[in-house]
Amino acid sequence: MQNLSHQDQCSCWPLSVHYFLYFSLLGTILPYLALYLRSLDFSPAQIGELLAVFMLTKVVAPNLWGYFSDRSGRPIFWVRLATFLALLFALGFFLWRSYWGLFAVLLLFSFFWHASLPQFESYTFKQLGSAKHRYGQIRLWGSLGFIAAVLLFGWLFEQTGVALLPWVLSLLLLLVWGSSFLVKDQPNLHTPSIHRERFLTILRRPEVFALLIASFLLQASHGVYYSFFTIQMTGLGLSKTLTAWLWALGVLAEIAVFWWMAQLFIHFSVRKLILLAAALSVVRWAITGQLETSLAWLVFAQTLHAASFGLFHAGAIHLIDRYFTGAHHGKGQALFAASSHGLGGAIGMLIAGYAWAAGGASLSYALMSGLALLALGIAWRWVKE
Repeated sequence: MQNLSHQDQCSCWPLSVHYFLYFSLLGTILPYLALYLRSLDFSPAQIGELLAVFMLTKVVAPNLWGYFSDRSGRPIFWVRLATFLALLFALGFFLWRSYWGLFAVLLLFSFFWHASLPQFESYTFKQLGSAKHRYGQIRLWGSLGFIAAVLLFGWLFEQTGVALLPWVLSLLLLLVWGSSFLVKDQPNLHTPSIHRERFLTILRRPEVFALLIASFLLQASHGVYYSFFTIQMTGLGLSKTLTAWLWALGVLAEIAVFWWMAQLFIHFSVRKLILLAAALSVVRWAITGQLETSLAWLVFAQTLHAASFGLFHAGAIHLIDRYFTGAHHGKGQALFAASSHGLGGAIGMLIAGYAWAAGGASLSYALMSGLALLALGIAWRWVKE
């Protein structure tokens, strides 16, 4: 597989900057939004519902934006528009603290926020061309941004309180929007004349449909982690700073996967990597739910984030790039985001909220292990390259 030219390598830095800032915001939302909602005296069930709203918009938004992007052939224009509207609606955090007020804010803010990334992913793959193996080395900057945000704002909220969260979100959104102007919007070169049935034909292929279902289940299994891990750790007496380091450890493990992704794909089939990721996800949630009082076991479980998210995401997005080509590329990326991080994330968080209220960490993580096990079975039976 040929390398990028020197000129192409230099042109990758705006992509890395955007990933860094985009996932800095995610590194603020996932660990600390639930903590912010708890500071407003919402119940575990209400927190789960509000976080589910945040994820559920990812079902519709990427597909709608993918349609517009593929039709216009200008993905970065739609990235900029979505990010600006997300910034606009995020200002509602300053205005409302009631359940229904934040329900509306999260619904509108997350709709546009989730619309942008799949189009940026599609644009990145097109820019890489024959050097798609370098995607991991660009995407890892997003993981670095996540770590930087988790550690910096974990320390900040420890000092000043989590009430500062709306200000942090607004500043980061402004920076993400600005970074989208570092990227040149180049028209797509594919021919947009493929009939709609072609997309549905691809979708009905067993390996494609199975991958989407497995991705949905595995992302749903992260629901309790993204919703309640910070609450779980602080409830055990860990400081926000130590909890932030546990989050960072998981993402550091994820970075290692992205860095070595090209080598992994050379030596192992994508299918085997996906199966390994699903199997280790089962182990991870079992440890986090049953051995939560042992810091050593928690540290080990966090290193498995390399598999449960990093390895599975790298393998799945690689296959999605193969399955959906040409005029369907943007829609394929959008559908993957919608079915996994969108619907899967929302359902997982909703289940986590009710399970946490009913049986705490042990019940919640047991259900998550079951979802990961089901994903493993489906991938074993039907997913292929």
